[in-house]
Amino acid sequence: MSAPEAVADEGGSIAAQMPDMPAAPHRLDPGGVLLVAFGAVAFSGKAIIVKLGFRLGADAITLLALRMAVALPFFLLIGVWAARRAPALARGDRWRIVALGVCGYYLASLLDFLGLAYISATLERVILYLTPTFVLLFGALLAHRRPTRRQLVALAISYLGVLLAFGHDLGVVGGDVVRGGLLVLGSAVSYAIYLYGSGEIVARVGAVRLTAYASTVASVLCIGQYLLLEPRGLPALPGAVYGLSLLNGTVCTVLPVLATMVGVRRIGSGPASQIGMIGPVSTIVLSLLILHEPMGPWQITGTLLVVAGVLSMSRSKIAYSKMA
Repeated sequence: MSAPEAVADEGGSIAAQMPDMPAAPHRLDPGGVLLVAFGAVAFSGKAIIVKLGFRLGADAITLLALRMAVALPFFLLIGVWAARRAPALARGDRWRIVALGVCGYYLASLLDFLGLAYISATLERVILYLTPTFVLLFGALLAHRRPTRRQLVALAISYLGVLLAFGHDLGVVGGDVVRGGLLVLGSAVSYAIYLYGSGEIVARVGAVRLTAYASTVASVLCIGQYLLLEPRGLPALPGAVYGLSLLNGTVCTVLPVLATMVGVRRIGSGPASQIGMIGPVSTIVLSLLILHEPMGPWQITGTLLVVAGVLSMSRSKIAYSKMA
């Protein structure tokens, strides 16, 4: 697969793993553009919903379990649909999918939700958009793929942007930003491991099927984790928490996966990745309008730098290991 790109959420694995399908040479399909744009904006809404859930008294483990409980039936249906004409999985692939589900979706989601308790939604989105840079670094360290000068410059721009956004939150919120930033950074690294390790298996299983199966594994783990930690069941929470979780599991999880899948098929993964760059910008807008989070010039500048850096890498040939 040439020049794979990643959106830093569940739907991003589809955009990164589906082979490039060239769109019309002079005009992109407007429907495909809208679908990919919706996917990027809807995924960005996840952080907003989680922050609202925190304000209503829910914790990260509860919100994550509720989100996955809502999404699980849909992932099961998608998995059944994707497997209807596919060959049975080899035993080795089954274990690889379980491992990818644990690392790529369960651990990444858990660290992300935990980190959101300490940092702003905008900073969370900015850090998650570093995921493609980590995949590039994995390729350089493990597969000895030397980055180009353009890629190194893009890396420097992206990390400078994160430092600016981080400095803004540190001045506003305080020391807890370090803890939250490290947790979300761990989420980005975990998801990058998923993208790096899924290159070989996706050719045999298929991007949609792999996403559905790995998401199912993660959903079961998230729900099981909650039941283990809270054996007495759900605490007394406002009804709005359950309404937000329903929205999170559908509009901000399942629907963006499907929209991204269909959009990439219609316009190709290259244009889709560039359209997906509206994700951090939409997070800024939503956090201002809904959460009323403080926003400063350093955070806005940092966000734009990260978007510019990742966009520059997406336009160059980033060789994800085993996906080139």
